[in-house]
Amino acid sequence: MANSMDYDVIIVGAGNGGLTCANEIASNGYRVLLLDKHNLPGGVASSFVRGRFEYEASLHELCDLGTEEHPGKVKLLLDRLGVSEPFENEMTLFRTVVKGENGYDVSVKAGREDFVRSMLEICPESGKSLEKLLKLLDSTAKALEYNERTHGKPSKLVMLLKYSGFLISASHSLDDVLLSLGFEDKARSILETYWSYLGVPANEINAFHYLEMMFGYINGGAAVPRNRSYAISLALADRALDKGCEIRLDSEVTEFILDGDRICGVKIASGEEFRAREVVSNIIPHNVANMLPSDKVRDRDKKLLNARRFGISFLCIYIGLDVSAEELGMNYTTFISDSLFSDRNTLRRQFPDVYVVNCLNAVVDDATPPGTSTLFITVPVYPQYFMEDVTAGNYRAFKNAAAEHYIDDCERTLGVSIREHIEEISVTTPVTFARYFNAPEGTAYGYELSHWDGLMARMLDKINKFDFDGLTFCGGHGETGDGFGVTYLSGIEAAEKVVRSLRFKDRLTKIRNITRIARKDADKSAANVSGKPAADASGKPAAKASGKMKGA
Repeated sequence: MANSMDYDVIIVGAGNGGLTCANEIASNGYRVLLLDKHNLPGGVASSFVRGRFEYEASLHELCDLGTEEHPGKVKLLLDRLGVSEPFENEMTLFRTVVKGENGYDVSVKAGREDFVRSMLEICPESGKSLEKLLKLLDSTAKALEYNERTHGKPSKLVMLLKYSGFLISASHSLDDVLLSLGFEDKARSILETYWSYLGVPANEINAFHYLEMMFGYINGGAAVPRNRSYAISLALADRALDKGCEIRLDSEVTEFILDGDRICGVKIASGEEFRAREVVSNIIPHNVANMLPSDKVRDRDKKLLNARRFGISFLCIYIGLDVSAEELGMNYTTFISDSLFSDRNTLRRQFPDVYVVNCLNAVVDDATPPGTSTLFITVPVYPQYFMEDVTAGNYRAFKNAAAEHYIDDCERTLGVSIREHIEEISVTTPVTFARYFNAPEGTAYGYELSHWDGLMARMLDKINKFDFDGLTFCGGHGETGDGFGVTYLSGIEAAEKVVRSLRFKDRLTKIRNITRIARKDADKSAANVSGKPAADASGKPAAKASGKMKGA
């Protein structure tokens, strides 16, 4: 058993948020212990191997990496932490195919001019609306910069007079804002293509949240790590070790230790206990609450936990092909759907008609052996409605049927031949995610960012945050939701909060020590002046020396 306060900070979970948090705190000279249940760091930011293929487990691409000339938030963060993994910037953001009478097949480009040009090719009437959209994107970005300069305390008058567009987008859905800008249905449908990357339909998702993501994609393209997201995870783990952080894998936290009402440590499956001045959780608050005695979870937190809805999960089909991406005729990202607009009902079907197909080799040509390629089919689903009739007995049959359905649909829609070239295939469901990283209902997106629990509501309503004393949260269940970029950033924000707390405590301890020494010196001075003996540490007068040895 570790001794009390062996560490300044314990971080539970070595996912994106936990890794960046560990790096930032260790950079400030504090003793950090990072624990994870798996035998490798990264959480979902990892890869796995089937046959001669290595598959990216979850990442499609990063937005807001930016360019060398204009680095985005994620690039600046990785540079700050000393991580220099190579990326490929894919400047075709996506191809989107909507089937049916009013459907379309269009590829949207990154870069302002190319973005507008690709939109105008299919929606020539949307020129003025696109101009307004780009101005709104710029205004939103500047409003965020102003908010950061004022440390989250902007002047309401300045926001109203200078950034009114931001206020409108921050208080309305994406659908509402695009309609107000004058976009017709087809253009609006194209612009809303990325909604599944945030996990909430366009008629519910906060427009500001979506537009911030779009701003990053348009300006910098889609950033694809050449060596997959797992290389970033390993680089972050290596940098943390270099800074003195201790990382223990195969160490599942089974209990949070309390000192009164304050969390002061953890217990792992082996029975070992560790204590620290601060604890950070990269695991979802639901799981933390379940590991605490019920009477130690505040009623307010119980109500908030019960009120929040879990975000979407995914059905994923990983395919290894004995044909190259060029021969197959695939680009990097293709969105496919049956209708212009999707809502909750779309994702409640047995096999939802919205899905994404990624071919990594279209960007990283040597990602697989020569003459081969991989496809990654991702279907967003609501776990509470998906697989309702699936049991342990028919689970395998369900996965096989799902793979058959989406492969057939992809072949018909894109005119490509997949089935005859399959060498390896693996299917994951929300059950897989629930088992792998212990996510309730297999949610990959933490809590759903919708309506009363949307992005702006979380940012403005600080009271609706979980208040487990001594514990700070990071990860995809936070203010800004899931997605690689925001979870990296969440770790930095949690670290800054913890470092501030530690520094405050250190200053307080220093002040107390100085005060204690000053009192002792004052007592000695007073004793010398009065001739009375000075008080000892207990406050009692010190015994006078008799000049004789005891017992003499």
